[in-house]
Amino acid sequence: MTFADVVEAVNGFIWALPLVILCLLAGLYFSLRTLFVQVRGIPEMLQQLVKGEKSTDGTSPFQSLMMSLANRVGMGNIGGVATAIAFGGPGAVFWMWTVAFLGASTSFIECTLGQIYKEKDPDTGEYRGGPSYYLEKAFKHTVVGPLFLIYAIVFAVVTVFAMAFFLPGVQANGMASALNHAWGLPVWVSALFMVICLAFIVVGGVKRIAQFAAFVVPPMAILYILAAVIVFFVNFSEIPHVFGMILGSAFGTDAIFGAIIGLAVKWGVQRGIYSNEAGQGTGPHHASAAEVSHPAKQGFVQSFAVYIDTLFVCTATAFIIISTDMYTVFRGETFPAEGEPYYVGAIGTEIEPGPGFVQSGFDSFVPGLGGTFVALALGFFAFTTVVAYYYMAEVNLAYLTRKMKNASLRRILVLGLQFLVLASVAYGAVSTGGAAWTLGDVGVGSMAWLNIIAVLILQGPALKALKDYYAQKKQGIDPHFDPRPLGIRNADFWEMRADQRAANPVAGSAAAGGPSEGGDPDSPAQR
Repeated sequence: MTFADVVEAVNGFIWALPLVILCLLAGLYFSLRTLFVQVRGIPEMLQQLVKGEKSTDGTSPFQSLMMSLANRVGMGNIGGVATAIAFGGPGAVFWMWTVAFLGASTSFIECTLGQIYKEKDPDTGEYRGGPSYYLEKAFKHTVVGPLFLIYAIVFAVVTVFAMAFFLPGVQANGMASALNHAWGLPVWVSALFMVICLAFIVVGGVKRIAQFAAFVVPPMAILYILAAVIVFFVNFSEIPHVFGMILGSAFGTDAIFGAIIGLAVKWGVQRGIYSNEAGQGTGPHHASAAEVSHPAKQGFVQSFAVYIDTLFVCTATAFIIISTDMYTVFRGETFPAEGEPYYVGAIGTEIEPGPGFVQSGFDSFVPGLGGTFVALALGFFAFTTVVAYYYMAEVNLAYLTRKMKNASLRRILVLGLQFLVLASVAYGAVSTGGAAWTLGDVGVGSMAWLNIIAVLILQGPALKALKDYYAQKKQGIDPHFDPRPLGIRNADFWEMRADQRAANPVAGSAAAGGPSEGGDPDSPAQR
């Protein structure tokens, strides 16, 4: 048995039916528990993007959203949608929508937990947080605290390897494949270019990552969606056909794809989680870096990120592929597929599922330019995603090493992590697409299993924070967070923040933002 066979077997085990069901049921459960916060909270989502706070130690909610989108909007939005359609049929798109809508509530819970239990990095002073932090702290005062500490360490180790080794290769491979398809650029050239650019960004820390993401993500996503809108209007007559095919094959009523409804659900959920990452545990890392006066505020922002990723960007990709008939659906469940094609569209079978589907769709409208445009868009998508992957790997490494007294050793480990990410990018760019996707799915699935179970257990503080937020809003005040009246323990950062606000109410009420605005109780300006 080869290494590829082992990875394929592990991936099949991780992404078996139980994980698909768990993702959907968890999203439905949190939707009901929060009274569909992903719908009633839309005004709060938009308000926080405009009104967000900032500080020298934390990013603004908008920057945090851009970091999150930099992670979410990537190969999954182009190649992921293509592979979902290739192996699950058009109906997979509906299940991507479903997991996004339900997952937005899961994202709110996990990201609010990340904010509640965040802390400051001892070396950089930046805010850190994520599943490992809330796993350790939520039950630290109880007899099961040591068990959750072990759980936290396991999650951190899995995340470091997933973000630094398993997942970057998918993005690098997609970028290299798209550039090769468009211009014939050798994959090793793409690999070298990505490594050089990535090295410059990651050594700058979270601040440079946030600034880079806020600068790059909005225009690249807007341009891609605008291009899809153009295709949408040019191919306007295909709208009923596209949505009819998506809905029909999703529920088994389509004459062509009705027989593969099970694969539609499996691939739709799998690629949906890969793309929007709701419940995977990645969002809380970015949410924790934000400067806000109440944890629920960033929970709203991160829920909105799920909508942007799937309902906008992924839908745009799906419409391009289906409306132009530039796709093939395979009978096999593995990548690349085994057996004869189930359905062959205008694209034929010579193009491997992935960015080539989208490039061919664009080319059908503007011959010769579609490949270039998608290659450039995917290049930016993939690069910013790898940058975000590195950030999350560093956050979890910081968690594992934060109690080390030897600062030099911690720095050496960070340098080693940076080298691992760069090596993964170089290897992924020159490897085959199937191998890269399989490794990526193992990383995503492993994190999803660990995090969704954790969030189901630890949901209490996030639900209390949501209730507290709306209670303060009802009183007509800008919500500020104090965990102690809510019975939330071990949220040390917020206890200090509340004490500082009580001691200096004028500065604390200014914005609960940066150090000069009553933000960080540990900053020199506040001491």
